[in-house]
Formats: sequence, structure tokens, C-alpha cells
Amino acid sequence: MNPGQATEHADRAEGRRETADERADRRWQELIQEIRVTQTGVQILFGFLLTVVFTPHFQRLGETDKTIYLITVVLGALATGALIGPVALHRIVSGRRIKPHAVVWASRLTFTGIVLLLATLTSALFLILRAATHDAFVPWVVSGVLAWYLLCWFALPFWARRRHTSRD
Repeated sequence: MNPGQATEHADRAEGRRETADERADRRWQELIQEIRVTQTGVQILFGFLLTVVFTPHFQRLGETDKTIYLITVVLGALATGALIGPVALHRIVSGRRIKPHAVVWASRLTFTGIVLLLATLTSALFLILRAATHDAFVPWVVSGVLAWYLLCWFALPFWARRRHTSRD
């Protein structure tokens, strides 16, 4: 391998020519864009969930449905906290020269928030369909939607990561 080929090979193996700080800045910007999408959705869902308890229909729900509601609200609160957490983390550690570490921690919080959002959406759908109809097909519909979420949010990304990540 001549020197030009070795440099080209090293560039491909590294992916980009950037310093650790530049990489952390880029990854932080990418993460913030991802958080904006999920954060807005979870905040709207959580706000809606908080109002449900004050409706007349809620008072007529059975104990099982009220329990499902409470679990859904707690999951929504946890998801909201995890998805807002990276913003608070960034604000508190900003200027401390630990951005590469902050990006890792924020990424983990975001992933946790996505998992909690998955649980919140599944639980909310289950509750809504139970309230709308007590048919036996409700668990099947919810299972189908959950499978779709798992496929879109986890299976496809992990497959793409495994299939297209260079082993160099």
C-alpha cells in the first residue's frame, strides 16, 4: 500500500477528519435535532394526559382503566424528564470542557426517553382503545402497533447499524 492509499484508508476508518471537540460539537447538534422531534411529541402527549383526569368520562372509568391511566401518566412524566434531561445537562456542564462526556450522557438519556416514550404511547393507546371499545381485539391492535414501533425505532436502525457499519 502506498502512502496515499494508507491516508485514504485511515480517513475511511475514522470516518471524518475532526478533533474530539469538533466531533462532540457535531454529535451534540445532531442529538439536539433528534431531541426536538421527540421532546415536542412527548410534551404534547403528557399535557393531554394531565387533562384527562378532569373530564367527566374519566370519573366513569373502572379501577383497571384508572390504574392504566396512572401508569401512563408516570411513564409520560419519566419520558419527559429523560428527553428534557440533555438540555439541563448541557446547561449545567456548559463551559466545563467535558462536552464529549456530556454527549455520551445526553445520548443515553435520549435513548432512555425514547424507550419510555414507546411505553407511554403503547399504554396510552391501550387505555384509549379500552375506553372506546372493550372488544377482545384491543390487545391485538396494541400489539401490532407496538411491533410497528419496535420495527421502526429499533429493529431497522440496529439492522442498518450492523449491516452498514464498516468493520475496518
